[in-house]
Amino acid sequence: MRLLLIRHGQTPSNVAHLLDTAVPGPALTPLGQQQAAALPEALAGERIGALYASTLIRTQLTAAPLAARTGLEIRVRDGLRELTAGDLEMRGDASAVHTYMTTVFAWAAGDVELRMPGGENGVEALRRLDAVVEEAADSGAQTVAMVSHGAAIRMWATARADNIDVDFAAGHALDNTGVVILEGSPAAGWRARTWAGRSLGPADEKPDTSGPTGEPVDGPVDGGVDEAVDG
Repeated sequence: MRLLLIRHGQTPSNVAHLLDTAVPGPALTPLGQQQAAALPEALAGERIGALYASTLIRTQLTAAPLAARTGLEIRVRDGLRELTAGDLEMRGDASAVHTYMTTVFAWAAGDVELRMPGGENGVEALRRLDAVVEEAADSGAQTVAMVSHGAAIRMWATARADNIDVDFAAGHALDNTGVVILEGSPAAGWRARTWAGRSLGPADEKPDTSGPTGEPVDGPVDGGVDEAVDG
């Protein structure tokens, strides 16, 4: 199966650099709407057979143009929601962002018992994301698009793809409407084919407008991915 993991378009909380993970969350900014509108053309070469989005409004709005172009129903699943920020919700200070993202990448590295302050642990987060991917694999679709969230995509792809490690994922951004493409299956495993850090739609010229969950994290970032993955 070919799995397209698409980050949602820009939101006001991204621009404000806030950890905004609660349901239903904000809608898209005007730029976010333009980014979503650009997805069908950008992904025109993909024969998408199933389309999923999380329970947060921003992913459903991002998926809507793809649904209109393909005629597919958007399958809304709670498992695709953003990794819960817990006590860090709606904070944007450096300490909160560092705690959140280092916890996320600790899960990706295998420390799944670690718990986000006031939130979920890695076992719970991976279980819910795995469940949606397994459902998609069982659907029979050869190419599946899932519109999800920055931290969720970066963490799950790192944990499940055998050619990505934490240093690579932490050091490479995933902007709004950036796409990570993997191939494989839940049984056979996954390999990342592309990691498109930049938006597939228009980009904001101002820095830090894609939110903290899509930005590089301070620390060693050398290596971590083989030549099959393009930045």
